[in-house]
Amino acid sequence: MTRRTALSLGAALGLAAVVPWEASAAQVTPLRPVALGGVRLLESRYLANMRRTVAYLKFVDLDRLLHTFRLTVGLPTTAEPCGGWEAPDVQLRGHTTGHLLSGLALAAANTRDAELAAKSTRLVAALAECQAAAPAAGFTEGYLSAFPESDFVNLEAGKSVWAPYYTIHKILAGLLDQHRLLGTACALDVARGIARWIDARTAPLSRDAMQKVLHTEFGGMNEALANLYAVTKDPLHLTLARRFDHDEIFTPLAARQDTLAGRHANTDIAKIVGAAAEYDVTGEQRYRTIATYFWDQVVHHHSYVIGGNANAEFFGPPDQVVSQLGENTCENCNSYNMLKLGRLLFLQDPTRTEYLDHYEWTLLNQLLGEQDPDSAHGFVTYYTGLTPGTQRQGKQGVTSDPGTYSSDYGNFTCDHGTGLETHVKYAENIYFASGDTLSVNLFIPSTVDFRGASVRMETEYPYDETVRLRVDGSGEFALRVRIPSWVSHPRLTVNRVPVAATPGRFATIRRRWRAGDVVELRLPMTPRWLPAPDNPAVSALTYGPLVLAARHGSSVPPVIPTVDPRSLRREPGRAEFSVAAGAERLRLSPFLDVQHEHYSVYLAAKPDRLAPKTVAVYPLGANLAESTRRWPAAVRAGGAAAGERGIELNGVDGHVELAPGLPANLTELTVSMWVRVDALVNSARVFDLGFNAQSYFFLTPRTGLGVARCAMKLGGMEAEDYVDAAVALPAGEWTHVAVTAGTGLRLYFGGELTGANPAPKMSPLLLGATQLNYLGRSQNPKHPYLKGAVADFRLYGRALGAAEIRALANGGA
Repeated sequence: MTRRTALSLGAALGLAAVVPWEASAAQVTPLRPVALGGVRLLESRYLANMRRTVAYLKFVDLDRLLHTFRLTVGLPTTAEPCGGWEAPDVQLRGHTTGHLLSGLALAAANTRDAELAAKSTRLVAALAECQAAAPAAGFTEGYLSAFPESDFVNLEAGKSVWAPYYTIHKILAGLLDQHRLLGTACALDVARGIARWIDARTAPLSRDAMQKVLHTEFGGMNEALANLYAVTKDPLHLTLARRFDHDEIFTPLAARQDTLAGRHANTDIAKIVGAAAEYDVTGEQRYRTIATYFWDQVVHHHSYVIGGNANAEFFGPPDQVVSQLGENTCENCNSYNMLKLGRLLFLQDPTRTEYLDHYEWTLLNQLLGEQDPDSAHGFVTYYTGLTPGTQRQGKQGVTSDPGTYSSDYGNFTCDHGTGLETHVKYAENIYFASGDTLSVNLFIPSTVDFRGASVRMETEYPYDETVRLRVDGSGEFALRVRIPSWVSHPRLTVNRVPVAATPGRFATIRRRWRAGDVVELRLPMTPRWLPAPDNPAVSALTYGPLVLAARHGSSVPPVIPTVDPRSLRREPGRAEFSVAAGAERLRLSPFLDVQHEHYSVYLAAKPDRLAPKTVAVYPLGANLAESTRRWPAAVRAGGAAAGERGIELNGVDGHVELAPGLPANLTELTVSMWVRVDALVNSARVFDLGFNAQSYFFLTPRTGLGVARCAMKLGGMEAEDYVDAAVALPAGEWTHVAVTAGTGLRLYFGGELTGANPAPKMSPLLLGATQLNYLGRSQNPKHPYLKGAVADFRLYGRALGAAEIRALANGGA
């Protein structure tokens, strides 16, 4: 992989690939967030989102959420049970109460709302009562949960339990927020009691037994316990935090190895937030390496253009984006936790503005838009899907009202819970302070008091390029203003006098401020097409820090729309554009504003230059070199061996690996090769060019229908495009096969047409720079290998005509 390829995804997120550092971390005085109560949000999308969530925090009935806590320990309750993940028979019940503790604390601290503070006090007191009743109910002292302790007995016995420590983490983290932000009576005592219970539960376990327990999702237990230690300085709490260090993920990350593919994303992100918290309290470099390497890999190699990550909740291989599109990309919990991680890492190293760039980008393009602006209670989605024509998605099987969003009492997914925090803590990251320096991190309309002066931020950013900081009062201090890395030519002035500003750094202005001073930052915004790392023909359009989305209304395009970037034009409205897609024009709006309709974030464009007629030629004899010398040599893998005519495949593990990237930027193509099938087995592969079991272009000698098939599909498509032959490939003899794709799919055996699909939905352009190009092997590991031989693989950048195919079959070039 070239350096350019390795950094391409970070560029696609609008981040600087390499951020210049102002100084080493050790040379910078540690920053501290300005207290939430010292920051007041002004009118903006942020404040509107916050108001809706605060309305829900005030509305939700504590007794309904406490119902299963009280039932568990035998306390009286007549409340109506909740639904969704808080229903009395769901093993994750109780987790939302932890998020509610945090949400109430964050909102009350920021707004100084007495009603929220009083509700916090009632909730903590009720939980303390449940904890005190635990021993009489037969549970270990200190136990606090909405389900019985037997779930932990079953977990330790290796039985299937959903995620009991995940719920304990949420409750413990919420209690710490109550103590830290509000000083809520007895919150810290209840948290200490939970820690004593954790020790009683886990101390008897051997290290191996504990590591087996950690195979079940446990949230950020190490984070919460490290944070508890930071408050109490009790060595037991640090010991407990380390007990939740999961070797399976920590060991490779500490060695800077990316083993994330196939792992459940949110399960692991929370553990890494814990590693960053453990670095805070121990200073051990290993924890910092784990956290920083993970962040770098996820942001630069496992993220989509909106800043989110994962497909169907699992990480894919590095640098797969278009090939990993789906309705269930970008679980919002993942981004909630990635922003927690980025915040911690920035506080540990304030020279890396890249952490804030990603924070802002993801907040704008994913998390602000997760909330339904038409909902009085701030209902949120579960996923932010990115397959073409999708909508914002809920969680299948979970009651959701209305549509894909959460509801008052019938949902309670993890994203419902994180939404209670995300939209009431905007103020905590706008301003950080260090001595006499105030850092302006995010451009959110707000006011803050600092060293005798009041600073008021006025802006319509991200829709407008101007940010103004107005000073009222007087004082001598420094303003440290972040300059985003996405901007090319920032302009910074103080009272109209220019000040140096470099993208990807902070600009520091030190002076004696007087009432009426104005700092103005202009961030010129232009449209940019950001290509995906796995398909240079597929891009997302951004305008400044905003990702734009094509709006489809109630219609659903079958594949990624193909547009003409040269036709892009500005339309009336805030950051509105349109672009030609064939005979129609697609309206492009900021993605955070696209609600209750179908959309496409990724769009395809035909390459400016025509591909060469001959893209690659692999004779596949004893010499594995590629004849045009544009590509690396082929590789014999497994039980593949050189034969008299081509490469012999044993049907067990033998196959040929061709260079990655072969079909990139091809609007038409032809695959031509010779194959000998010694054993006809359904679903074996003659060739398979692709990324995974959802994104591929293959030819199989025989399907369950008894005929050969060529098929092409991109992840997220409802069904594959295919063409069936009239017969299966003949066994025991060399056969020339050819497939052409462009305006149609055509399949040839021995130079003769044997099947055609005149109207496939997908263009070869969408295949992209395929990473896994096999002969004799499938993208799907469950499929059999080919037993036979292959020779003379050729890829053309044209859909060859029948006469040209016949000439190849007859030995012509």
